[in-house]
Amino acid sequence: MRLLVLGGTEFVGRAVAEAAVARGWEVTVFHRGRHQPPSGVRSLHGDRTAPDGLAALAADPGGWDAVIDTWSAEPRAVLAAARLLRGRAGRYVYVSSRSVYAWPWPSEGGPAEAGAVVEGAAADAGPTDYARDKRGGELAAVEAFGERNSLLVRAGLILGPYENVGRLPWWLNRIARGGPVLAPGPRELPVQFIDARDLAGWLLGAVERSLSGPYDLVGPPGHTTMGELLDTCVRVTGAGAELRWTGPEMILAAGIQPWTQLPVWVPPDDELYAAAHRTDVSRALATGLVCRPAAETVADTWHWLTGIGGEPPRRPDRPPVGLDPETETEVLAGAGGVPGTTPEEATSDD
Repeated sequence: MRLLVLGGTEFVGRAVAEAAVARGWEVTVFHRGRHQPPSGVRSLHGDRTAPDGLAALAADPGGWDAVIDTWSAEPRAVLAAARLLRGRAGRYVYVSSRSVYAWPWPSEGGPAEAGAVVEGAAADAGPTDYARDKRGGELAAVEAFGERNSLLVRAGLILGPYENVGRLPWWLNRIARGGPVLAPGPRELPVQFIDARDLAGWLLGAVERSLSGPYDLVGPPGHTTMGELLDTCVRVTGAGAELRWTGPEMILAAGIQPWTQLPVWVPPDDELYAAAHRTDVSRALATGLVCRPAAETVADTWHWLTGIGGEPPRRPDRPPVGLDPETETEVLAGAGGVPGTTPEEATSDD
């Protein structure tokens, strides 16, 4: 297979490029040259937001079986690339997000891919907000390649090596510092995510099968729990950290923001919890999705993180994540959380 990755040097795009090379595919990556591309690929340089930024791509004589695009900003950049590549590629794969669904996002109760999506998105729009930008990117892919030859990958929470948002790296670095750690309960709270490498594996299989249309893509419900996730962080870092399990009421009362200040975690009664961690992915599972154990994702991310000196890359279009030490200390002092607290004790009013 001949594959063109628009990007291909960071996180999901890099995972896709590396997986395709491992399969023996002929891979071209089109990128700005700010990061070293994976070994075994052919590079084209350009900035799709600049005037004539696609010139190198336009001048290249190559043709491809599929294009994979992970763009997250203005939809018109997707539209320009897709129109340029129409007739030169067989299929356009756009890595979108479950954020495209109208709120509240669909969860449980069956596949959600036919659910209502956000309004106000357009294929030729400039930057708006994340949800409408992603939906606009979907519309751009379909406008240029048609429904039959476009694949829309609506991803949920993505973790793993090369992560440039900082969620799992923050937990690993925090736990590696040791001492009492504010662990948001309940301990047995199920959480759902997908390793970028598993996303890449499904995506390449979907290209081989010529799948089209929208697919929700994240690990199956109950893939792991907050307890398993943070216990594994303690184990792989080898730190003397003590997880102090603390109930949602205490955390929220302190003004701590779920998902951002305590990455991955959302209190179970929040609407966002159902949207983020109770996603039905039966269509993806039926079409080849296989997810590695969460412990493998954590261990491999730690190995990568330590290999680059502990400071993860961060996308400039995303705010920093994580809790400041002062707030953590204050909440722990008031919560009285102790290592090994049970889920019932962690949420008790006593």
